[in-house]
Amino acid sequence: MRAARYKSVVIIILLMLTAGFAVFHWWQGPLLSSYTVASMPLVQTVVATGRVVTVSRTQIGSEITGVVLERLVQEGDRVSRGDLLLVLKSDELTAQVRQAEAALTELATSRRPQAEVDLANAKVQFEQARREAERRRNLTEPEMLSAEAREQAEKAEKVARNNVKSARLRVAALAPGKVEEVLLRERLAALQAQLAKTKVRTEVAGTVLTRNVEPGDLVQPGRTLLTIALDGSTEIRVPFDERNLPRLALQQNAAVIADAYPDKPFPARINFIAPSIDPQRGTVEVRLAVNPVPEFLRQDMTVSVNIETGKREQALVIPNDALSRVQGNKAVVLLLRDGKIQRQQVNLGLRGLAMSEVMSGLSAGDHVLTDAESSLADGTRVRLKLQKTPFTHNTNDANSKNELPVKFD
Repeated sequence: MRAARYKSVVIIILLMLTAGFAVFHWWQGPLLSSYTVASMPLVQTVVATGRVVTVSRTQIGSEITGVVLERLVQEGDRVSRGDLLLVLKSDELTAQVRQAEAALTELATSRRPQAEVDLANAKVQFEQARREAERRRNLTEPEMLSAEAREQAEKAEKVARNNVKSARLRVAALAPGKVEEVLLRERLAALQAQLAKTKVRTEVAGTVLTRNVEPGDLVQPGRTLLTIALDGSTEIRVPFDERNLPRLALQQNAAVIADAYPDKPFPARINFIAPSIDPQRGTVEVRLAVNPVPEFLRQDMTVSVNIETGKREQALVIPNDALSRVQGNKAVVLLLRDGKIQRQQVNLGLRGLAMSEVMSGLSAGDHVLTDAESSLADGTRVRLKLQKTPFTHNTNDANSKNELPVKFD
């Protein structure tokens, strides 16, 4: 009997303890995850994806119509000023140049000496005609010569004199450096210039980006055959969500990572912010100067850009998932005070993808619930399960830097 009574007492005591423990836990409230508000360094960055571009490009074409015989470059080739890119068929122009050269040779070796001989002959004929006319005018017996014969002699003298003048003009025109030679040399130069155009050369140094021509193609003026990226400045163009525009400024530093070389970050700096917004995409174009340019960087390469837009050596921070009702720089958190929930409005400063700066409303060491949208009423008792603060790592400082939310296009 005593043993049975003893067992009953023990069972009753255990039931009372269990019930008391359950009541105590019920009184303490549910077990919820929470964060501890802490002070730490904070860097705010804007993140987006962009592309590498050269500041200037040049389009290479042909100045004449012709058939391509050779193409000497392809995409990716480095070229210097004066390098030969294409060779066009030039048989007809080559023949015309040879004709012009032959005409100059003929001028020097045949036409010019012949003109001098013709002048000498004209002078002889003129002297003879002049003497004949003089003799007839000075006859002692004029009646012995008819008037017609005298007129013929004078006419022959005039013709001979005109022939001398004509021969002199011919010699003068064919003389070295005079009209005839100048015309022939100008024609030769024009033909040589046309012939030179059958060899398409680059006037700039750079890298061949595109080619739109192959041997055998018929090319004409106005058609782009090759595109060359000029040596010089390289930029990165990034379309940022327009909501980030207030945080962007000229000369801000950025860390850039090429998708093809994620282990080789390099610096850049904002040098242009577009004055207008793309209405279709809701973005603003930002250009970043790269100096020095990494050797591995290529035209149109995809890169990720982190722009540092704000920094605090020490800031009171809170994870973003602990925030609710965010409007501008104001938000609401579920603060635990004296073991009870209390909705607390806070003012925010720098805001990142994972963490935000709290300017007022909280103090270091405060505990806030991770579930900012909890439906529990104010004054509800809860028990806390502390969670680690979720940091967003980046290239420059894996422990303290946070990124702003951005629109990725």
